Amino acid sequence: MATQKQKPLNCSPDLQFLLIVFMVVSSSLATSSSAATEAEALLNWKSSLDNTSLSLLSSWVGDNSSTCNWVGISCNNFGSINHINLTGSGLRGTLHTLSFSTFPNLISLNLSHNAFFGTIPPSLGSLSSLEILDLSQNNINGSIPDDFVMLGNLSILSFRKNQISGQIPQEMYKLSSLRVIDISINNITGSIPASIGNLSNLIVLDLHKNALSGSIPSSIGNLTRLKVLYLMYNQLSGAIPNEVGQLKFLTDLGLVNNKLNGTIPLGINNLVYLKNFWSSNNSLSGSIPGDICSGGLLEIFTVQNNQLTGPIPRSLRNCTSLTRLRLERNQLSGNISEELGIYPKLNYIDLSYNRLYGELSENWGKCQNLQGLKLSNNRISGRIPHLEGSELHVLDLSSNGLIGSIPKELGKLSSLFNLSLADNRLSGSVPLEIGMLSNLQYLNLGANNLTGLIPEQLDGCRKLLSLNLSRNRFRESIPLEMGSIQSLEILDLSHNLLMNRIPAQLGGLQKLEALNLSHNELLGSIPSSFDNMLSLTVVDISYNQLEGPLPNNKAFQEAPVGALGNNKGLCGNATGLNACPSITRGGKKSNKSTIFIIVLVLGIVVFVFVVVGVLYMICHTREPQNENQFEVWSLDGLLVYEDIVEATESFNSKHCVGVGGTASVYKAQLQTGRIVAVKKLHTLQDSGGEAILKAFESEIRTLAEIRHRNILKLYGFCAHPRHPLLLYEFIEGGSLENILTDENYASNFGWMERVNVVKDVANALSYMHHDCSRPIVHRDISSKNILLDLEYGAYVSDFGTARLLKPNASNWTTFAGTFGYSAPELAYTVEPNEKCDVYSFGVVALEVIVGKHPGDLISYFLSLSSTSTAQGLQLKDVLDQRLLPPNNQAAEKVIAVANLAFACLRTSPQSRPTMHQVSQELLF
Repeated sequence: MATQKQKPLNCSPDLQFLLIVFMVVSSSLATSSSAATEAEALLNWKSSLDNTSLSLLSSWVGDNSSTCNWVGISCNNFGSINHINLTGSGLRGTLHTLSFSTFPNLISLNLSHNAFFGTIPPSLGSLSSLEILDLSQNNINGSIPDDFVMLGNLSILSFRKNQISGQIPQEMYKLSSLRVIDISINNITGSIPASIGNLSNLIVLDLHKNALSGSIPSSIGNLTRLKVLYLMYNQLSGAIPNEVGQLKFLTDLGLVNNKLNGTIPLGINNLVYLKNFWSSNNSLSGSIPGDICSGGLLEIFTVQNNQLTGPIPRSLRNCTSLTRLRLERNQLSGNISEELGIYPKLNYIDLSYNRLYGELSENWGKCQNLQGLKLSNNRISGRIPHLEGSELHVLDLSSNGLIGSIPKELGKLSSLFNLSLADNRLSGSVPLEIGMLSNLQYLNLGANNLTGLIPEQLDGCRKLLSLNLSRNRFRESIPLEMGSIQSLEILDLSHNLLMNRIPAQLGGLQKLEALNLSHNELLGSIPSSFDNMLSLTVVDISYNQLEGPLPNNKAFQEAPVGALGNNKGLCGNATGLNACPSITRGGKKSNKSTIFIIVLVLGIVVFVFVVVGVLYMICHTREPQNENQFEVWSLDGLLVYEDIVEATESFNSKHCVGVGGTASVYKAQLQTGRIVAVKKLHTLQDSGGEAILKAFESEIRTLAEIRHRNILKLYGFCAHPRHPLLLYEFIEGGSLENILTDENYASNFGWMERVNVVKDVANALSYMHHDCSRPIVHRDISSKNILLDLEYGAYVSDFGTARLLKPNASNWTTFAGTFGYSAPELAYTVEPNEKCDVYSFGVVALEVIVGKHPGDLISYFLSLSSTSTAQGLQLKDVLDQRLLPPNNQAAEKVIAVANLAFACLRTSPQSRPTMHQVSQELLF
């Protein structure tokens, strides 16, 4: 029987209108109901989050009609939520209380850069419309749920930088729409599933920094749209599959730090779009593919620390797109003068520790963007070419067979900070022009055939940290000017023909940590100025003609026998040496020495009584006294009040360099030639006189017990009720606060200099807290109380509120400190301890890298979880914008400083590190 067609329903116009109205109202009611449910789900989730992290969700209130206007929420045309973006909102909590099934129209969910913890809820799989899921940079743990295979529309998946463990789900291949997978920097284990080759739409696959093992599946060659493949920092083994050559659109291939072996597949020659190839720190062998730069786009090629052999391929010679080339620590061979050409974009090249031979080409001087050239430990011969056309920062040609003299043109490389020509056959003298390298930090000319004098012009290298001139044939004396290179930390002049006395000026190298003067012909006694070299830890003065007592210095007293032996007559309290006879350094007889000591002791006793008497007068006298009663004790021992008055022209304002709440500071050049800072305290009869007096006494008492290179030196004081004076060493650069607030100074205050300032302050506080006979708490660490010299060396100053802590006793006192730097616990206790200084140090450390007082940033960063690091977007955005962002090594150190600062700023004093721990962490 034929089926009868259904006739269309004929309605009157009025009835049609009513039907339309009914449909619209029904749709509106459904939308309203859905919106209300979504709003309720979000509010329930908000109530489960940590209250301290909800400041950015303050708009999440009211009825459902306002949901689409909430921060981080977007809706479609029907009022249903389709985008949730709360990246970087400082939220802390879990995802389990969020009812994901309530959001059927959700297209993107971005909760990155927060502090979410706990596992990934399986209910996420109910978001059937979801295309973008970003949970990166949180503290999420557990495994990836199997329910994720239900996200059929998912295009971008990022779990980067969490604590996710377990394996990559085998059935992830079902997510055929995926274009980006980023689960890097987690704890993923197991192998890369072969089924991943079914994700034919994949453009980015980033699995780096996990614990993946096994081989790279050959099925990866099926990902023909792939552009980025990052597998570095895992435990992958086996060979690189030749199928990688099928990834015709690949631009970035990262295989660094795995256990890969075998050869680099020839198929890589087919990757014409390849820009970056990283495969260092594996066990790869064989030769480098001959057409590795076939597309002419290769920028970075790093295969260092492998077992590669053969020549450098010819294609690299013509690869003008190269910016970074690292082939060091392989077994490459060939004639270097023929292998490499001119690279207009090349920034860094390292061919060290190979078997390359031949002579260096003049072409290296034509690479105008070249900053790093390292060719050490090869078999290179000939002379050093002219390189003055480049912008070199690092030049390392050590351990080759170079001959001839050192070109004086090297003095034109004004950006050079590391120059190593050691272990060659260079001859002649050191060019005086080397002293023009004002940015040089490392100079190694050791193990050559250099002759003549050590040039005094080296004192022009004001930033020099390490100087090695050992194993040459330098003669005559050590130049006095070497004592003015205040930045020196390592000095090696051993195995030369140096003679005469050791200049006393070397004792002024307050940052020197290692000194080697062995195997020379030095004579006389070791200067007494070496007593003050507090940073010195390693010394070797063996095989000279030295005599007399060792310096009163820990490095000498604890030096091994071999470091002091084979001299003429050294004596002292050290292993292998005889005790010194009762003779002073000046050679006086013992009876005269005894008389001198007795007089000295009596003098000290008299001095103590005088000081006590003067301080007594200050405390108990309120009437002005005669100017003749002013007296000053200083290192010179001869100063009187009139000298200070004359030097400052009766404290004329033109000599004033700073004014504070309790004192004015003047710059004065005394008759002895010494330039000092004179701190003139305000008149004691004024209001607050008692507090000024206590600060005056505290400063004298505290600084009398301190000797450290990063703490301002007190030369002396002048006690009087009307004009108490304190005399310090004068630090030319001014306060850290002034430098950070001055646009011109701040823009020249580079990242490495800022890191070193933080290190100096940490070292000073570590010394005060842990190395003094009684711990000293400063109580007012702030940027205004940290002074910088012209080389950005830091000095902690202003000890007016400092306290010497008494063990096993109460240390309660009145509040002291600067608002914004004081530890939070001082709001309810005024018993100072070392952890108060630790907190203040944290504020200063953050201030140095942010460029201003961090203010509210402190509470913002501390709202993140304790396991968060400073490497994320937040830190990058708040660094001092007056400088270019730090990169490479500088970036790592700035991040380390930030992480330490956050640790010091913890609310609980017990959870903060000690300054000794901080100081040790900064030993990079």
